[in-house]
Amino acid sequence: MTQVKSGDTVAIHYTGTLADGATFDSSQGRDPLEFTVGSGQIIPGLDKAIPGMEVGDKKVVDVPADEAYGQADPNARQAVPRADIPADIPLDIGTQLQVQTPTGQAMPVTVIEVTDEQVTLDANHPLAGKDLTFAIELVEIKAA
Repeated sequence: MTQVKSGDTVAIHYTGTLADGATFDSSQGRDPLEFTVGSGQIIPGLDKAIPGMEVGDKKVVDVPADEAYGQADPNARQAVPRADIPADIPLDIGTQLQVQTPTGQAMPVTVIEVTDEQVTLDANHPLAGKDLTFAIELVEIKAA
């Protein structure tokens, strides 16, 4: 059988779970995830687990936060005067919004705190600081 090596394009089915067992993402009911191994298209801890697998292989991969989305950066949180946010913007805790950076780029943020005076927005990835577990199945290899 052919084993995956860096540079191969592969397709995997996966289910990603958190430490408490909650599923945060899955390819179930969708096409498998396709990517080039070693290209940086997926998180490093999962990318490193694929070489050596063969079509049909299944495994469970534990990925620490540092090899997933990194640690949460407290500098990525910012308080904004509530008066600066248009009244029609929902400000429920957990609401994901998109803001524009000074350079014009769109950046996703999450509302994490709301007071009468200010709204605190978090630009960290929602999975930053979390250890992840992936159950994966290799379904296809396209050799480099």
